[in-house]
Amino acid sequence: MSDKIESKSGIVVSPKAKPIVGGTAIPADIMENFVERAQEFGVSVSEEQQELFSRFYGLIIVKNRMMNLTKITEPEEVAEKHFLDSIALAGVIDLSGRHSLLDMGTGAGFPGVPLKITFPKLKITLADSLHKRIIFLQETIAELGFSGVELVHGRAEDLARMDGYREKFDIVVSRAVASLPTLVELCMPFVKVHGKFIAYKGGDCDEEIDSAKNAIALLGGEIAEIRNFTLGEAGRTFVVVDKVKKTDAHYPRRAGLPGKRPL
Repeated sequence: MSDKIESKSGIVVSPKAKPIVGGTAIPADIMENFVERAQEFGVSVSEEQQELFSRFYGLIIVKNRMMNLTKITEPEEVAEKHFLDSIALAGVIDLSGRHSLLDMGTGAGFPGVPLKITFPKLKITLADSLHKRIIFLQETIAELGFSGVELVHGRAEDLARMDGYREKFDIVVSRAVASLPTLVELCMPFVKVHGKFIAYKGGDCDEEIDSAKNAIALLGGEIAEIRNFTLGEAGRTFVVVDKVKKTDAHYPRRAGLPGKRPL
């Protein structure tokens, strides 16, 4: 993998990824439970993939001591609320092909890194506005030996104006903590016509979905499916939006407006 990270202002050449050492593995019983539950979403996790998940967990724990990646650090919680939640996407869309997938607002790499572990053919782009998270992900990608992963530093409002990203992806996903109308405006411009935007949301989001219908129509989409499921005691929802026509060049609006004044 190249040590170049794409930035909204061009190519930023970062220092060579440094090894992250001293990580903690996921206990065997927790991993066994994770593997069993992954099958509920049609995902088989091989021994090699289990090792990658365990190493990823270790990298998160080490780096979390130096920067705020996640408040969820216990192995059982990470396995369920980060890993299992991420790969649950396979329950609503076939990920076995060589699709291009953008994870917008990836944070510590969710859902993009778990999806890459379980579906290595995916061509994944991880985008985040915080540069230190991108540096962590560069180190992680190097440690896990991935290819076919691009790291992008920048705000969605800016990246969507770049020809290399606008309407270039088969699938765009986001677990970002933002309202659905805001996510629709930030993510739909990246989706190819006939592609899909899929938002990870909580279980009780009917009002949020209703409030996003105007934005979905304006951005060239149609709701294809609303899939509810449970993860432990928590309700979860996938909102699947089909891109049926090109997004008007006016969108997304300038930085900050999609959140302050949702469509």
